[in-house]
Amino acid sequence: MGKGLMLAGEPMGMLIAQDEGSLDSVTGYSLAVAGAEFNVATGSARLGHKTAYLTKLGDDPFGKLIARTLRNNGIEDKLVMYTKERTTGFMLKNKVSKGDPEIFYFRKGSAASTLSPEDIEKIDFSEYSNVHMTGILPALSDSTRAAVRLMFKKAREAGLFISFDPNLRPQLWPSQEVMVKTLNELAAQADLVLPGNGEGDILCGTTDASEINKFYRNLGAKMVVTKVGPKGAVCSIEDREIKVPGFIIDKVVDTVGAGDGFACGVITGLMEGLSVEKAVERGCAIGAIQCTFPGDNEGLPTPDKLQAFMDSHKRTSF
Repeated sequence: MGKGLMLAGEPMGMLIAQDEGSLDSVTGYSLAVAGAEFNVATGSARLGHKTAYLTKLGDDPFGKLIARTLRNNGIEDKLVMYTKERTTGFMLKNKVSKGDPEIFYFRKGSAASTLSPEDIEKIDFSEYSNVHMTGILPALSDSTRAAVRLMFKKAREAGLFISFDPNLRPQLWPSQEVMVKTLNELAAQADLVLPGNGEGDILCGTTDASEINKFYRNLGAKMVVTKVGPKGAVCSIEDREIKVPGFIIDKVVDTVGAGDGFACGVITGLMEGLSVEKAVERGCAIGAIQCTFPGDNEGLPTPDKLQAFMDSHKRTSF
């Protein structure tokens, strides 16, 4: 299984509306923790993998909530740093019965946005076998961009397997040009790139999964798995292209976190020595399970629940 998975990102406090309606009219919210990398970390830990999370939190209630939630989920917090100078980011999410929920961020100038190359220098990368990153952390500031570049360099030097999910957040970047250039530079250095076909339109100029895979393989990525929604995913490695069908579910409750569940499935599958096809199949299963739950990470399964789902659900056809 390897030495374990390290992730880096910005976990945030999340206030989820208890009733439907616009965010400025809802009066009741429940509290949770959100963040793409946090979702992947939670899924990895639930599947029994040693998992560590690198971030910076404020000395405030949201920071304390996140630290406690990491520990409660079995995620190592020894790479968590704290600052009294900045606060922890948080977000509002409304409740919807169909379509995607409205999200509003309070993260500008957050504690995590001050992560810097100096913070990365302190990490012993040899303690881990894998590192997973998304395109969110480098979007936060010049210093986080520099920190992520150094992480890729040090992970490569230490021989870690690097996975990268572009996870587009255009509103966080100074411009689309900087976003596309930075994310494609990072993807070129990864062992595994996990785009969605919708993201391919912006990053590669096409929504065709085979063409997206070809684009990133030509840039230097060793393996590319492009998600094509409920249909499944298309994987390219060496001179092979593999189409892996998804799983049919009765009802989609909330798609938020499905891509993170997918990433978790593929990464942990490869860490466990599964074939590429079986690892991507696991990714499709966890992504589908997550769509049946209202929160960002509540549906992430234990090994038994994952197997039960895969045994009991039919596949889509490609």
